[in-house]
Amino acid sequence: MDPYGERKLISPLHKKAAYPEQPAEKTPQTPMETPPEKPPEKPPEKPPKKPENEEVDTHTETLVDHLSELRKQLIKSAFVFVFFLLLVFSTLNFWFPHIIKGNSLVILGPLEVIKFYTSISVTLALGLSLPFLSHFLWQFIKPGLEEKESRFIGLYSPVMFFLFIAGVAFGYFIVNPLSFQFLVGLGAANFDVLISANEYIHFLIMTTIPLGLLFELPVVALFLSSLGILTSVSMKKVRKWSYLALAVVSALITPPDFLSQLLVLIPMAVLYEASIFIVRKIEVKRANEEAAAMNAE
Repeated sequence: MDPYGERKLISPLHKKAAYPEQPAEKTPQTPMETPPEKPPEKPPEKPPKKPENEEVDTHTETLVDHLSELRKQLIKSAFVFVFFLLLVFSTLNFWFPHIIKGNSLVILGPLEVIKFYTSISVTLALGLSLPFLSHFLWQFIKPGLEEKESRFIGLYSPVMFFLFIAGVAFGYFIVNPLSFQFLVGLGAANFDVLISANEYIHFLIMTTIPLGLLFELPVVALFLSSLGILTSVSMKKVRKWSYLALAVVSALITPPDFLSQLLVLIPMAVLYEASIFIVRKIEVKRANEEAAAMNAE
């Protein structure tokens, strides 16, 4: 007999199949409870990426332009120099008496003739082409200068050229003949003096060209003053040391005799004092302009 009697057992699986679960009723949500739907956010637009090679190409083009401009100015300078070199060499007989100044020169070898003529021609050609070379150099460096530097160099370029010519003339007409006569007279007391052409032209160049560069001292002082590096007060404070430096420079660029060094040191001292005076005048003028500008405001 069945111990459970007539009761019928139903397994849970059968029960679930017979009585399926009813879905739970959804409670209506109020409009406040319903979160508003947000529009999909657009990803931030990235700026267009510049090609990496653009900056490099710009720098390369700028460098190429500078090199091309430098090449152009160098070619023009070389053309002008060669022109004056040929002109001087072809008219050497006209220049020669002014170079030797009536002194008796000797030639110690056949090659010394070429050295002598070449030294004269190159020196004169360089002096004649100097204004043109300065102009070509100015055309190249002008775009890279600041406004103050460009204005200063453009204003004082003629002054620099005339000071250089004055220095060369001072060496040619004063320092060179006095030094030459002093040294020759000193040697003639005990020796038979024979002057070679090569040594003479070397002596002439040494007593003229460096003086042209030293005569640029006032312009250099004005340039440093315009940049705020040098003042008249500082120049007065270092006056003694400046004279010592000028004495050393004059000893280096002149023949080893006291007369030549003294002849160079005296105008250098005068130019130094003139530089102090000019710088002081510029400072007073600048102060007056600043005071007038402040009063106008």
